Amino acid sequence: MAIITDEIKEVAERARAWALATVSKDGIPNVIPVSSAKVLSEDEILLVNNFMRKTEDNLKANPDKVAVSIWDLRAIKGYQFKGEARIETFGKAFDEGVQLVKSVTPQLNPKSAVVVKVKSIYITSPGPNAGKELP
Repeated sequence: MAIITDEIKEVAERARAWALATVSKDGIPNVIPVSSAKVLSEDEILLVNNFMRKTEDNLKANPDKVAVSIWDLRAIKGYQFKGEARIETFGKAFDEGVQLVKSVTPQLNPKSAVVVKVKSIYITSPGPNAGKELP
């Protein structure tokens, strides 16, 4: 199991947008930017669904084919998470997502929380370790 370290959490906190990649039932890839996201624990991340349509369909069809990329342009560091997603419309993760969105854009009403159970983490920072999977 991959562990989201404090260093990775710092990059996540500084990331201005996260990229969420999914795959349709027919194998067609889709990538969207997500601005309301955070690390929930050492092996889960939260992305808030405000406007997802195609992505939500893809998550339902292929919840185990999900990738999320974050980057901190200032530090020139980035990571990619791969794992399994679940959609939550109530509960703790959903409530955290609503709070996250409302703190920035009070008029939005999130549809759901996408929680990704991280199975692997890769380095996307430039240099000799680019593409390397973390233990």
